This record gives sequence, C-alpha cells and structure tokens, in this order.
Amino acid sequence: MRITVIGCGYLGAVHAACMAELGHDVIGIDIDDAKIAGLAAARPPFYEPGLPELLERALAGGRLRFSTDMADAAGSAVHFIAVGTPQRARENAADLRFVDAAIESLIPWLRDGDLIAGKSTVPVGTARRLAERVGLSETGATLAWNPEFLREGLAIEDTLHPDRLVFGLPDGDHERELDLLEQVYAGALDDGTPLVVTDYETAELVKVSANAFLATKISFINAMAEVCEVVGADVTQLADAIGYDARIGRRFLNAGLGFGGGCLPKDIRAFMARAGELGADQALTFLREVDRINMRRRERAVDLARETLGGSLLGRRIAVLGLAFKPDSDDVRDSPALNVAAQLSLQGAAVICHDPRAVPNARRRFPELTYTESLDEALADVDAVMVLTEWQEYRDLDPALTAAQVATSNIVDGRNCLDPEVWRAAGWRYRALGRRRAEALATALA
Repeated sequence: MRITVIGCGYLGAVHAACMAELGHDVIGIDIDDAKIAGLAAARPPFYEPGLPELLERALAGGRLRFSTDMADAAGSAVHFIAVGTPQRARENAADLRFVDAAIESLIPWLRDGDLIAGKSTVPVGTARRLAERVGLSETGATLAWNPEFLREGLAIEDTLHPDRLVFGLPDGDHERELDLLEQVYAGALDDGTPLVVTDYETAELVKVSANAFLATKISFINAMAEVCEVVGADVTQLADAIGYDARIGRRFLNAGLGFGGGCLPKDIRAFMARAGELGADQALTFLREVDRINMRRRERAVDLARETLGGSLLGRRIAVLGLAFKPDSDDVRDSPALNVAAQLSLQGAAVICHDPRAVPNARRRFPELTYTESLDEALADVDAVMVLTEWQEYRDLDPALTAAQVATSNIVDGRNCLDPEVWRAAGWRYRALGRRRAEALATALA
C-alpha cells in the first residue's frame, strides 16, 4: 500500500520507517528542510535505539523517501497525520495549529476514497471537527483516528508489535475505512494483536486516559514515598508488596523523581483543560494533585542533596548522572533530571552534568550548566553523586572504584535503581527518595 506520513518528528519518523519495514511504500513529509535532509540520510534528529538501521534498510530498499512538498502525498491510499500537539504558551491546553495546518495542506491533494488517519494526541472532539472539514472539501476522502501508544526507547517494537490497535471510525457505514486500516496493520492483526473499533471520541480518549492512568499510578507511589520518609518505611518494599496484588500490578510503581518527557505531562494538562472546556472539570480534579505530586519530587530531590551535604549546597561539587527524562532517549523535554540539575546550580552548587545521549539537547536548554561527555570527568573530586536517570551504565557503577574517584562518598539515588546495601557496604552515605536513612535503619534493627 502507498502511505503518506505527515510530520516527521519522533512519532512520524518512527511510524514511517516501521510502515516501510512492513512492506508499504512510504513517503514522509515535513516542512523542516534540515530534518528531512537528515532522515533521507538515515540520520534522525533524535535518539531512538535501532532507528538509523531501520531507516537505512528502508531507504536502500526503495520503500521509503522523504520530502518537504505536500504534492508528493498525491496518490497515497492512507495519509497519517503525525504532527506535534505541544502545550500552548502560558496555558495547559494543546496547541492544534500544526494538526489543522497539515489537514489544510493535504486537502488539495486528496482523491475520492483516500483515508486520513490521525495519530497525533488531540483533545476529544478534534477528530469530528476535522472530519467535518474534510467532508466540506468534497474530495471524497474520509477521516479515521488511530492513536499511537509509543514508549520512547521502545518505539520500534511498539509500532511493529503493538499491544493493541484502536480505530476510531466515522458513524454509519465505515467498511472501506476499516478495510484500509486492516491492510495497513495486516501483519500485527495476523499475529493476534487486539483491535478495538470504536467512534472518534472514544479513540481520542483512549490515549489521554492511558496516560492519565499511568501518571496517576506513578504519582501514587511517589506520594507513598513521601509518607515512607516521614515514618521510616521503605517505598520499594512497599511497592513490591502491593504489586503482588493482581488488581494493582508492579509495573509503574517505581518511586523516584517522577515522570517527564514530551507526552505525559503535557497530555494530562491538556486533558484537564479540555475537560474544563466541556464542563467536566470536576471529574479530573485529581489530575491536578497528580501533577503537583510529580513536580514536588524534583524539589524533594534537591532537598535530599542539601541534607546529604550538611544543609548547604553553596560551593559544593555535585555530579548529576542523567539528563534525559528516561534511559534510552535523548529527550530532555520537561525532564525531571535536567530540572533538578538547574535547581542545584541556582542554589549555588557547582554541577557537573553527564548523560550518555542527552548532553547536546540539555546544553541547548541550559547552556549555563557544566557538561561533560566523560563519566570519569563528571565523578572526579565531587562532594556528592546524584543518579537522576537510570541508564544501565549508572546501574553498573562499581561502588568501590567510584569511591576512589570522588572527594566524598555521598550518593543520592533519585531513581531507586541502585542497591543500598552494596553501596553502604562500600562506605557510601546512600540516600534515596522514599527509603530509610542508614541511621534510621540501624535504630530499627537494634
């Protein structure tokens, strides 16, 4: 099938490459000349494991090409809309200018029978509004909504082998739209991927509801971490215990610095804003506390660093390990780790920042911070180490060897990804969000 993917950012570039991998003939379109040039050379403008190799294979096989000209969309049977929906400046609501612009630019090139398939995360009601606009164009094209569920660092796997597919289809007879989407995803459907065929509004709500639930689960365990610190309990053991309950599950019950990135924070804020516009804001008031708990974790991490260093950050050298919002990504949008690094610096600490992938992006956001590509250089003669993104190379640090590099053996585990007993046995003063202090533990065991 000939497919167009409009918008070649994170979502669109991955989707285009994966559709080509599945055997479709794909054209990726974006207005950014530099981005298109990089993708055409198999150099994506972001880090995603396996994507350069996937692009190389698809480009070499002739199944994928990129363009800045919307006229190249002509002749495709399905046109995916994968443009960004960022948070509006000084508001919580989503900015839909790019979605609207993509539709308007595409309309002149549509033909009877074409299907537009929205993948962007949009406020409920957007698909129906866009469907009316497409209908008024009298092109004979129709619109469906096919939300994405990608996890950064696992986006290729999530596209090629999704855990579910959701098709939001027009009211009435939609056999043609269903048939086209089933052809697109034939491989996944043949493998038994669950399919939910529904209306526009439900399809739009699936993505934001999933994100809101995950955010709530993360903030719940972080709220419990606050309680654990007060009473001297251990949030990791607490999470293990309640995670055995099949109704709850252990996934996303990892207490720490909280969530970030370009999706979860802005999506739950846009969800709240849209609910307010629809008069249903009372139903989502709990999400305000979810957001507040999440932001409070960053403040608590800075407080923990200060406590570890005897009450003052002024002039103290701190190694910040991790800047991306999660491992296997270079994304620093709304990154808790980068936010903490900036706060430490503002409060007088000399911060040395390291990340395996995110240093260039972080430097563009906060050029005033000190960065290094060398982990050894980051650790040299510091008064404290803060692990703020759980990259494997930080998990694999040898406590004894690391102790020989630093000035003082203080470590703050912002992701609860290290073994406290191993680090304490090597002479480190170990602190973590929601975990007992060593002196409290000793008292409890006495």
